[in-house]
Formats: sequence, C-alpha cells, structure tokens
Amino acid sequence: MLFRGNKQFASVVGVVLGLLCAVEAAKVNKHKPWIDTTYHGIVTENDDKVLLDPPLIALDKDAPLRYAGEICGFRIHGQNVPFEAVVLDKSTGEGVIRAKEKLDCELQKDHTFTIQAYDCGEGPDGANMKKSHKATVHIQVNDVNEYSPVFKDKSYKATVIEGKKYDSILKVEAVDADCSFQFSQICNYEIVTPDVPFTIDKEGYIKNTEKLNYSKERMYKLTVTAYDCGKNRASEDVLVKISIKPTCKPGWQGFNKRIEYEPGTGSLALFPSMHVETCDEPITSIQAIIELETNHIGKGCDRDTYSEKSLHKLCGASSGTVELLPAPSSSANWTVGLPTDNGHDSDQVFEFNGTQAVRVPEGVVSSSLKEPFTVSVWVRHGPGAHDKETILCNSDKTEMNRHHYSLYVHNCRLILLLRQDPTESENYKPAEFHWKLDQVCDKEWHHYVLNVDFPSVSLFVDGTTFEPFLVTEDYPLHSSKISTQLTIGACWQGGSARMSQFFRGNLAGLMIRSGKLENKKVIDCLYTCKEGLDVQLPEEVASAVKVEFNPNQSSLTVEGSDFEAFDKVMQHVSYLNSRQFPTPGIRHLRISTTFKCFNEEVCISVPEAEGYVMVLQPEEPKISLSGIDHFARGAAEFESPEGVTLFPELRIVSTITREVEAEAEATEGPEDDPTVQETVVSEEIMHNLDTCEVSALGDELDSEHESLDVDLGQVQQRGLEMTSSNLGLVITGVNTMANYEQVLHLIRYKNWHTEALFDRKFKLVCSELNGRYISNDFKVEVNVIHTANPMDHANNAMVQPQFINPVHHSSVDLSGHNLVNAHHASVVPSAATVVIVVCVSFLVFMIILGVFRIRAAHQRTMGDQENGKENEMDWDDSALTITVNPMETYEDQHSSEEEEEEEEESEDGEEEDDITSAESESSEDEEGAEPEDQQGASRQQQLEWDDSTLTY
Repeated sequence: MLFRGNKQFASVVGVVLGLLCAVEAAKVNKHKPWIDTTYHGIVTENDDKVLLDPPLIALDKDAPLRYAGEICGFRIHGQNVPFEAVVLDKSTGEGVIRAKEKLDCELQKDHTFTIQAYDCGEGPDGANMKKSHKATVHIQVNDVNEYSPVFKDKSYKATVIEGKKYDSILKVEAVDADCSFQFSQICNYEIVTPDVPFTIDKEGYIKNTEKLNYSKERMYKLTVTAYDCGKNRASEDVLVKISIKPTCKPGWQGFNKRIEYEPGTGSLALFPSMHVETCDEPITSIQAIIELETNHIGKGCDRDTYSEKSLHKLCGASSGTVELLPAPSSSANWTVGLPTDNGHDSDQVFEFNGTQAVRVPEGVVSSSLKEPFTVSVWVRHGPGAHDKETILCNSDKTEMNRHHYSLYVHNCRLILLLRQDPTESENYKPAEFHWKLDQVCDKEWHHYVLNVDFPSVSLFVDGTTFEPFLVTEDYPLHSSKISTQLTIGACWQGGSARMSQFFRGNLAGLMIRSGKLENKKVIDCLYTCKEGLDVQLPEEVASAVKVEFNPNQSSLTVEGSDFEAFDKVMQHVSYLNSRQFPTPGIRHLRISTTFKCFNEEVCISVPEAEGYVMVLQPEEPKISLSGIDHFARGAAEFESPEGVTLFPELRIVSTITREVEAEAEATEGPEDDPTVQETVVSEEIMHNLDTCEVSALGDELDSEHESLDVDLGQVQQRGLEMTSSNLGLVITGVNTMANYEQVLHLIRYKNWHTEALFDRKFKLVCSELNGRYISNDFKVEVNVIHTANPMDHANNAMVQPQFINPVHHSSVDLSGHNLVNAHHASVVPSAATVVIVVCVSFLVFMIILGVFRIRAAHQRTMGDQENGKENEMDWDDSALTITVNPMETYEDQHSSEEEEEEEEESEDGEEEDDITSAESESSEDEEGAEPEDQQGASRQQQLEWDDSTLTY
C-alpha cells in the first residue's frame, strides 16, 4: 500500500515539474546581467585606453541562450563623462572603457561615474532587454611630464655683511604645472654660475661657502636653475643678486684714492663726497690730520724754478745778493763740472758725492764779508760719516790752512765758523755757532738762512727760527797778506794745495748777501711752496670746527665734535697749485683719524686713508721770436753815438697747442658709428720770461771798436738786470714778455771802425723758468753800407759821370736790406757805385759800335744786289781780266766807314738803355765776328770795278 502510495506521489511531482518547465520554457529572458559593483581604472594623458581592475566583464545566467544570454552593451551614467564603454565579445560579456577625447590631468586628475550592462533581450529587436545593477567606476588620469619648472619670481636679491658665514641667505622657489606628484615636484636646484662662493640645496636655500670680503667683491650675480623629478630643467633660469655690505667700521666713506688735477684750474676739492662713519659708537670728538707729501717734487715741493737770484728779487729782497751756484753760462762757468740732478724740472740742483768741489772766482764775493750779511742755501743731506762736510768755505789761498769763515755739517749738526779779523784787543770772541737739528740728516730738502750780525747769529730752517745750542769762542786771526779762496763742497787747504772735508749730498740756491740782513717776510716767501692744501670754511661751520695749517700748508688738522659740520669741512678741503706750469706727477695723500669717547680716551682704532693727487702734464708753451732779421745801414749810423737798433720790430709770442676732439658731421646713408676727429688748436698765452741773451755770432765783440749798449736806467726801471761781456749781453729777471720786448727794442750796436766791416750777425734767445722753456734762435744780420765823396778820389774814373742823374729816394727796400733813413739816399755815390756806372757805360758804347759796323756792311751788300737787278744784264766774264789798285780801294773804303760811324754815333749817343746779360753775350759774339766779316767785304769790294761808263 505504501509503495503504491509513493508511486502515486511521484507521479504527481513529475506532473507538477513538467508544468513548471513548460511555464519556464514559455518565458525565455529570465535573468539580468551581472557585473562587479566597483571598478578602478588608470588612463594616461596621451592615451585613450583605460586599464580596469577588475576587467569589465558582464555575466548572464540566460547563457548560452542566444540573445537572452548575450551582452549587447554598457551604459555610463554621469554628466560630461569623457569616457565610453564598448563590448568586445557579446557571448563572454567582455568590454572596455576608453576616453572619448584627450584627457588633461592638470584639469582633472580622476573621474568617477556609474556603469550598467544590458543583455540583448529576447530577440534581435532587443525586446525584453534586461539591465544589470549600476557599478561605480573610479578612473585616475596618469600625468605626462609636459611642463618645466618655472620660478615664482623673476629675480631674487639679498644683502649680507662681509666676514660672516650664513646658514641661509635666501630661498628661491620654482613650481611645475604637471598634475602628478612625481612631475610636479622640484627635486633639485643648481647654481649655474661657476666659481662662486655659494651653494644651494634641494629646497632652494642659498648660503655662502666662505666669508665674503667687500673690498674683493661688492656684489655677486648668480644664475640658478631648477629640475623637476622627471628631470625637466626650468624653462628660464633666474638671476640672484647678492650684495656685500661692508662691516661697519668707524672711518671715512666715499674717499677716492686717485684725484686728477689739471694745471691752471685753481683749487680742486679733494673729498667732495666723503663723510665719517661712527657706527653708533659713543664718540665725542674727532681729529683728522690731512698730509700732502711733496718731498719728491723739486726741493721739497713745487716751487718756482727760477734762478735763486730771481726768486730773491721776486720775494722783495734788495739788491746785493750774489749767487754762488748759478746755472752754467758764459758769465758764470765755475759750476760747469758739477753733476746736476736733471729730474726736477729745471731746478738747478747740484750733486756732491764726496769728491767734487768748485772754486768761486776771485771778485764774485768780497774777500771779507761786510757785516751784517746773510747766507741762504737749500740742502739735502743724510746720515754720513763722522767727518766734517763743508758746504761753504773761505780759507787761505796759499801757505797756511786758516779758515776765515765756513759753513759745514758734522755729526748731524750745522756749524757756522766765523773768525774775526785782527783788532787792537786780542780777546776771545764767538767763533763757532752749533745747531743740533734732525733736519740735517733726514735726507729731505730744507731751506737754511743764516742772518749774521756779529755777535748775534740767527738760523731759519724752513722758515722756523732756531737758536744755537752751543757757541765757542776763539782768538781773532793774525794779520796776514795772504789772499783767500772761496770754495763750495769742500775746503781749500792752502798749505798743502788740496781740497778736504768734502760734502756728500745736494745743494741748490747758495746765496750770500752782504751788508744787510734778510727779513722774515722774504725768508718765508723763499720757502713757501706754490702748492699745498687749502680750505674755505662755510660760515655755518666755521665756529664748530677747529682748523690749523703747518707753515708750508702741506699738513692740515681738523678737530671738532659736530659730525655734520666736520663732514662739511672735510668736503671743502682742496689742493691748490698756483704755478702756471706745475711739475707733473703724484702727490701722496694721507688722512690720520683719531676718535675720542666720553672718557677722553681713544676708543676706536681707525686705519689711515691713503690716496694721491695726480698733477697732469701742463701744456708746454712755444716761445716764438720774430721780426726783421736782415737789414742794412750806413756806416755813419754804426759810428754815431746812438748806434744801430738791433731789434726794432721784435715780437715775442708764446702759444700752446691743444688737441680738441670733435665729432664729424653726420653723413647721409646707412647709420654708422660717429667718428671722432682730433683737431689741433693753437692758443696764444701770456707768461713771464726770466732770461734773454744776445750773443755775437762769429768773432767775439772787440771792445776797442764795437759794443752792444742798452739804457741801463730803462732796464732797471722795468725790474730787470743786465750783464755784458765780449760774448754778448744778458738780460735777467722775472718779468712779462711785454717788458722784455720793450728792453730788447732799446739794444743798439755800435762800431766806430767800420772801414773793414761789411756785416755782423747776432743771435737772440729767451727762456722761462730757468731754461725749462726756450724760444727759437732769432738771428739778425746787419750790413754796413759804405759811402764815399768823389772829391776824395784822384782817379777820374771813380767820379760820377755827368750823364747819370742822381735819383733821390725816401726809403729803399732791397731784398731784405732796409735803408730806413731818408737823408742817406741823397749822398754822393760810393766808390763801388761809380765803378759799376763806368763799366756799364763802356759796355753800352762797345755794343753800339758793334751794331753800327754790322749795319754798315749789311747796307752795302743790299745796295749791290739792287744795282744788279736794275741792270738785268748778263755776260760771259770768263775771259775778262780785271786789274785793281788795292791801295785806292782800301783808302776809299776806310774813309767811307769813318764817315758812317760818325753819323751813327751822333744818332745813338743820346740813348741809354739797360743791357741784359744775354744781350751782352750776343753783342760780344757779334763783335768778335766783325773782323772776319769786314775782311770778306773788303775782298768783295776789291773784285768790283767802275761800271759807270758802261751803256746798256
């Protein structure tokens, strides 16, 4: 029963299942597609394919049924989604997601959207299509390194203080526009500029690798670049400027080490922009000492290089000064053998090396100096041996070695020996005066002036008075008739006839002035430099700052507590050189500064500031002498008391030549660089002269019959001096060119024995600054016109012919010979003139005679030819024999010639013509040929016959 029942139940179940299967068979697309719930994808900017994880695959349980089990597509849901999903295989449900357009990571790094899969439905028409659930898709856009780093700023600046090392000076920063971390990050910075003391790290921080020095480099310019992590370099490098600021040190700021001075521009401000830096230190006062070093220029500084005698006169010293070391010349030649220092711009400096000395000729200085007297000299002397070194000595010339007076150096002491002449009293008297001076042995130039008014002696060194520290006494010298010898550079030993106590050093400007002392004003003038420091104090700071100069203005001290006023005073300190033609070269400058604090002690140490003034080369003047250089005068003028003026129209002109740069005018056409042309411009200037020398060329002047004279009163009136010798005449003194012109116009030449004199030549030379600038040699030639009276000659041939009419001229100019005086033109002709007139007259006579003879012969020949033409008869005369009386023919011919000559002379005797040399030669030729022609004519006439009786 149970079994039967089970069979029944089974059959029922089978029926039910069959029914269900029938129902399901009737419904074909029963399932939805299935996909994963979440997808992650990656896509590159320059690619459209998306890599998904997991892969995009849709499943359908209706598979393998056609249509119902196939996947027909994917649908993306979202706004502006730049992707699309594509089915690769319907049966497997495999698909891909790809980009519809170019992706830009920089605009959007990732995208999120949803996606659904759908099957193909129940048939080809897609009816009853089923969709899967929505899955979320996350896609990340991978970056491409398409951008280079760019710096945030165009340039970077920083300032650091010298002498310090920094951990970081500044930071540079670059950015990259790429979206990814890898490509948008800056992985490295680099300093491109080589060999700089700086480094940069990966973060862009710059620091110095060593301590910086302001004096070495004031600013560094660095070029920096950057790299991203994809190794792309920055599109543009960046400039980094790092300025070095000096360490704040108390002292002077804005000080120029080189200052150029152009001659003739007056004063030049040395520190126009300088100021003092105190660095906020508690300073109460400042003292600055400005020193101008000129020891290497001339005799200690730039002074006028005129002769010492001229300088004394310029400074107001009265006459009577004798120069013992003059420049060698025709009138003062005892210094010719001394070596000179030629490096000091015409300063007459003499060197003494311990072996040279000179004797001053007798008469230059009186053997016994008339008190009071003054000795002045420039000396440069260094530490030497312990022997005496004589500057000036007057000693016995023979027999004995007594020193009457001398000036010498011994152990850095200056000593004056002055022995008195014998007197009634034989008491001790002051004889030696000693001064112990540092200046004697410091190898620098110093000016010494000794004013001696026995028993008082005053010494001035560089204008400062010094009293002797020791005076020794001695007996007066014994009376003697021995003459004395004055020497320089050593002392003459008369007993042994040799020099001793030689000087080693340099001397210049040794002068003795007898009978009067030099006053302090003149002494200061002689020593004063023509260059130095100067300051023009502004009124508002004059009372706030103290200013002091040394005597020669080579040192200036400024002191004060008002820093602002102190700066203004320093800015007004200037260099001044009053010479028209200063000595070029360097003048060193030094500023020594002292800072004092509240406790009145020096609290800050400041190094010396050093620089120099460069005095430029002055334009050198060209002194030109011009005028009449050749003229003639009658002998009577040379013999007259006035004589002949040598330089009546002399002109003295001085010019300088400058080179001026001028831009050339622009020319049409392509643009070119402007050319610069140098134009030489000559400009006339005025300056002084100190010497003009007139010398005779050829033989020296013979004082017995010739001289050069000038009005001495006129010379002295113009502040000049004149000396003369058999060589010529010298005018000296510092004066204007105009005054020299006027004096030279007064110079006259006289000669009272002119019989044998036909010409005389002279040369004039002028100079300035002791021969530093010399004129051209102006040479003048004067000719002597000799005159003669006809009554004084016995020879009639020397008398003026009666047919020559005297011609009177007011003035005559014959090829440079000026006969200025009119009254000499009407005098009786000289012997030479008479000889010339007679010779010319005789030559004219001979020419006329020759011409007449030629004409007479020619006329006779022409007459014969005419007669032959008139007759027109020809016969055979070969058989004729002709007999002629030769004596009769000659007499007739001779008589006829004499008659014709007399007629010709009467016609031509009244004419006077000038005959050239060519006419004279031709006339002589004709005259020489005349005898031959005359003989031919005679022979022809001898062959003629008397045909007057013939009939035709």
